[in-house]
Amino acid sequence: MSSTLVRTRTRRPAVWISTVLVSTGLVLGACSNDSSADESTSTASTSSASSSESTTAASASTTDATTTEETITSTAEAAQAFLDTLSDEEKETVLYDYDDETKTTSWSNFPVTFVERAGLNLADLTDEQKDAALNVLENLLSDEAYETVEGIMNGDEYLLENSNSTEDSLGQYYIAFFGDPSDTDAFEVQFGGHHLGINASLDGSEGTITFAPTHLGVQPAVYTDADGSEVQPFDGIYTDAFAFFDSLTEEQQETLTSGDVTMCAPGDVCDFETGDGLSGADLTDEQKELLLDLIASWSEMADEESNAATRAEIEATLDETVIAWSGETTYDMSSGDGINFSISGPNVYVAFQAQQGSAGADVDGVSTSGWGHVHTIYRDPSNDYAGSIEQQEASGMGGGPAGGAPGEMGEGAPGEMGDAPAGGPGSDSE
Repeated sequence: MSSTLVRTRTRRPAVWISTVLVSTGLVLGACSNDSSADESTSTASTSSASSSESTTAASASTTDATTTEETITSTAEAAQAFLDTLSDEEKETVLYDYDDETKTTSWSNFPVTFVERAGLNLADLTDEQKDAALNVLENLLSDEAYETVEGIMNGDEYLLENSNSTEDSLGQYYIAFFGDPSDTDAFEVQFGGHHLGINASLDGSEGTITFAPTHLGVQPAVYTDADGSEVQPFDGIYTDAFAFFDSLTEEQQETLTSGDVTMCAPGDVCDFETGDGLSGADLTDEQKELLLDLIASWSEMADEESNAATRAEIEATLDETVIAWSGETTYDMSSGDGINFSISGPNVYVAFQAQQGSAGADVDGVSTSGWGHVHTIYRDPSNDYAGSIEQQEASGMGGGPAGGAPGEMGEGAPGEMGDAPAGGPGSDSE
């Protein structure tokens, strides 16, 4: 492997990420249906993340990867640099066989206190090891994707410091590798906690990267960071979602909102039924591009080349893809309970749901429910985990069968992502 591609970005990791990883933190408990304070947030709010100089155990380079090969090589090198900081016992904990079925059951939208994650808890590592672990993500993700992840994690830290939650593990994140990190063989980077679950499969022999399945969540929608800057991690997703919605004719919008918002919980077995809604075949070329831009928030998280390849695969079957929407029709977080939508096709499944509960993490004057508490899931029905293994049946709170916590994706029947949103979404889990 070349040693020139591992990179660090001098503006990251953010101060708040460093804080959350040093502290023990607490995890959101079972979501409730408690109401949260209203927050008047204008649609002009922009996402802004705090920053500080990053130091890592890996060697630095100022060149960001733009090709799949570069991303795979630099990520593998960063992973090896992280492994080099670990003891033999820690390495044994963080490394799994590539086809170990644990990779399908060790991530969830539920708190880490409910679903045990694979690998090492970053809260248990030294500062050097934490920096090296985050450098793996920096080499894997694009700037935009990393900023979203950074915003999600810092939102947990905000809740830790400002909410009234009594849980004691908010902000705990785990990292694991399935397969030995290499630029010639396949391996997976798994990273996440309660509002985050990244499963990135990288295969140097095939020259491919996939992020299916991946869970992105946010709570709250808007917060103020340690530098006094306003942070809105999902502003880009909301902006793209409403750009697509607003591009539709009244007739198309009526079809979209009368459809079935299907739900497939993270970590659960699903049959990916499309349900009723607006077909991709009924979209104009411009509308299709706006839809692909929205999907990109989950499917295109790496370099330009791999992102383009993933988009082409999804675009090839976009006419067979069905989109459904429920909830608000205007991007105005000062009113209503947020939005829910699903995008279901042969090569893509995205479900987005506003959680009608704060999980007991209430903050005066800040919305931590509805608009302010969102869980999402991205799957590839044809290529989850890069085809390395089939999703195993979730149990307990792993992906939403009976016993799930109120308000979380997973309440009630298996596969449901929580309280049924207006418009009548159904469960599409087996």
